[in-house]
Amino acid sequence: MNKNGFIFDLDGVIVDTAKYHFKAWKSLADELGIHFDETLNEELKGVSRVDSLHKILNWGGLTISEDEFNAFLVSKNEDYLKYIDNMNTDEILPDVCRVLDYLKSKGCAIALGSASKNAVKILTKVGLLHYFDVIVDGNSVSKAKPNPEVFLKAADLLGVYPKQCVVFEDAIAGIEAANVAEMYAIGVGDPQILKNADVVFNDFTKLTVGFLNNLIN
Repeated sequence: MNKNGFIFDLDGVIVDTAKYHFKAWKSLADELGIHFDETLNEELKGVSRVDSLHKILNWGGLTISEDEFNAFLVSKNEDYLKYIDNMNTDEILPDVCRVLDYLKSKGCAIALGSASKNAVKILTKVGLLHYFDVIVDGNSVSKAKPNPEVFLKAADLLGVYPKQCVVFEDAIAGIEAANVAEMYAIGVGDPQILKNADVVFNDFTKLTVGFLNNLIN
């Protein structure tokens, strides 16, 4: 089936903000005395802030009050926002603009499907907002990946059948969500981590025009 809807995750796919999430979570985990490293951080990619904190607390075997939990959510986000306030076009990952330009030139529908609640702010900071016909982010869905809600809503708003959609993801949870939604899943990153994707590229520099044409046609 021809593909005419393209849905992009944000963190680690379009922009290099994954490192800022890691720094903010690492700071919080250190404060709680919980071991946290880049390997564990892989399990938080594409996961909501609430679910991420639950995971970190479980790893540390800690139980905290609801008030403390909510306060930590706020402090993590404030820490993260300090980083993204200084973002610019340098944060755009290699060849993302080339791929977006090509899809636009072919008249494809383009959506963002991200757990981030700061998606519009980030896309505005890096000058990419105009590429997206639809934005579905953490403010507009109630179920986090691996639930497919974010991708199914994006397809619906684009007016494209799920099976005609392609998802670009760097997270295990995101690939799983795309698979459940019966969309074509392109992993961006490590093939060993994203082994359940239909195809994996290290980054967009490896994504050829020929490959995109085959999807579209």
